Amino acid sequence: MSQGPRSGLAAVSAALLAMSRHLEVRDVLKTIVASARELLDAQYAALGVPDDHGGFAQFVVDGVSDQQWKAIGPLPRQHGILAAMLQEAKVERLADVRKDPRFEGWPSAHPDMSDFLGLPIRDGDDVIGALFLANKNCPKPDGSCGFTAEDEELLSILAQHAAIALTNARLYERSRELTIAEERSRLAHELHDAVAQKLFSLRLTAQAAAALVDRDPSRAKGELQQVAVLAAEAADELRAAVVELRPAALDEDGLVATLRTQIQVLDRAHTARVTFDSCGVRALPASQEEALLRVAQEALHNALRHSGADHVDVTLARRGSGAVLSVTDDGGGFDPKTTRRAGRHLGLVSMRDRASGVGGALTVESAPGKGTTIEMEVPGG
Repeated sequence: MSQGPRSGLAAVSAALLAMSRHLEVRDVLKTIVASARELLDAQYAALGVPDDHGGFAQFVVDGVSDQQWKAIGPLPRQHGILAAMLQEAKVERLADVRKDPRFEGWPSAHPDMSDFLGLPIRDGDDVIGALFLANKNCPKPDGSCGFTAEDEELLSILAQHAAIALTNARLYERSRELTIAEERSRLAHELHDAVAQKLFSLRLTAQAAAALVDRDPSRAKGELQQVAVLAAEAADELRAAVVELRPAALDEDGLVATLRTQIQVLDRAHTARVTFDSCGVRALPASQEEALLRVAQEALHNALRHSGADHVDVTLARRGSGAVLSVTDDGGGFDPKTTRRAGRHLGLVSMRDRASGVGGALTVESAPGKGTTIEMEVPGG
């Protein structure tokens, strides 16, 4: 959020540098909006990226609390002033947006706005977004517009650089998607070969066990034990390969929605009750969201496969500018020290590595018969 007005070349430079630091589209959008609001000392700022269906694919705000934003409801449509900025591609500077003939009203929870400055973000001839500010923090005699021609010029400069930053971020994400697609293809081939080989060995070993059951039960028992080992190895290889693939849903839906969907599936698939709750979580850097998701998946796997739990509760809550994930089960629990000495890590090493890799921390609380709580905290961006 903005910390107050800044002026001059230093403020413009700070805003442009902030935009250039990010490669994720969502992070770039948030930075553009926060920078614009601070630079022009406005109460509210927003940026909308249009979709192809008369609405907005993304809409980022600054100056509105999470509770307000949730109460406002669905994303706005491309009507009124927003449509004018997107379709006519011109600046709009108004003393009172509510008196403009194109104004069509707001939802009941929407904050009240008066003076308004908006302009399109253009990439060549294409309009790729609409950036606007409202309620300049300054005296407005006789109902005049607080935003000046100088503000308009500053915002135009910011919008030009915003177009470059947003285009670069999109190109980066597209190149990453291609890389992910290539990696998925490579892993699919490796997975097919590895698991197919294991399954072939599994089949031969099972056939040998069946042939030995009547004439050599002892050897048959040994072969069946080998069947169990091969089956476990095949399952581990499959899970290891799948875990390394970043789910597309995380990019499209965000961490909270992705976790909720996956946990609903687990709740239906297992006898244990699996629940999820989130509170006030903001968008986090992509690397932190992926790490939180992976740790949640690993912790849930342990709880559902090994703990014998009847209930597994997952929570994700805001903590400062970051977030904390907690996975708690009422299962058999374990002694973390004994587990470490025995070389049975239950994925704890990989979870700690994921947490530390994004500047976070992982804590484990467990004892025999007392269940387990795994907590991961990340600092945010």
